[in-house]
Amino acid sequence: MTKTILLTGASRGIGHATVKKFTQEGWRVLTCSRQAFDDNCPWPGGEENHIQIDLSDPADTINAVEIIRDRLDGHELHGLINNAGVSPKGPDNTRLNTMNTDLMDWGKVFHVNFFAPVVLSRGLKTELMKAKGSIVNVTSIAGSRVHPFAGAAYATSKAALAALTREMAHDFGPFGVRVNAIAPGEIETSILSPGTEKIAERLPLQRMGNTNEVANVIFFLCSDASSYVSGTEIEINGGQHV
Repeated sequence: MTKTILLTGASRGIGHATVKKFTQEGWRVLTCSRQAFDDNCPWPGGEENHIQIDLSDPADTINAVEIIRDRLDGHELHGLINNAGVSPKGPDNTRLNTMNTDLMDWGKVFHVNFFAPVVLSRGLKTELMKAKGSIVNVTSIAGSRVHPFAGAAYATSKAALAALTREMAHDFGPFGVRVNAIAPGEIETSILSPGTEKIAERLPLQRMGNTNEVANVIFFLCSDASSYVSGTEIEINGGQHV
């Protein structure tokens, strides 16, 4: 039987690498992003398995649950990966703090980074329970400390998502659904802030991570190899948290 996952934030970086990893392993991947499907994405069946959603819009997110359920067509959902995230910047790509982040931006960040995982997990709970599936929330090292580039709204939303992971593990566990989080550190993507390489030089592993290394951990958490792992947050940061 082909297993199926739903992945948000699939259009670049960690999401892109995760789609490729699960596809290579023979899983069906339903993808969600703000953009329409890009024909350049290097995996088969991508367009028919893509759902365009604006996760910053509560109504659009709620309505998308039925679209996703239609795409599943009665099949189980073996994994939900809440990867989408936004982190607004100020002029010249500057960090926005608690004093200068616009209130509308706070709302948008929390809708994407925190409330969307709640809506999708609750909305698809029946399909997840049937599969005894796995939910993976993508948090961040910025959720546990002040980061030089990640803004205050992003950081606090990721801290909230880590707490949500524990609560969900408690609530979904009796139904056989595992819930975990991963907290990436400095990962090489196309949206790195200037100066990230200087942070990487001071890490125990003295390098940035790559998106494939993150995707491998996500796959582990959705596979039978992690069948007794729930309620935890795995740091993927080359020792940055020590």
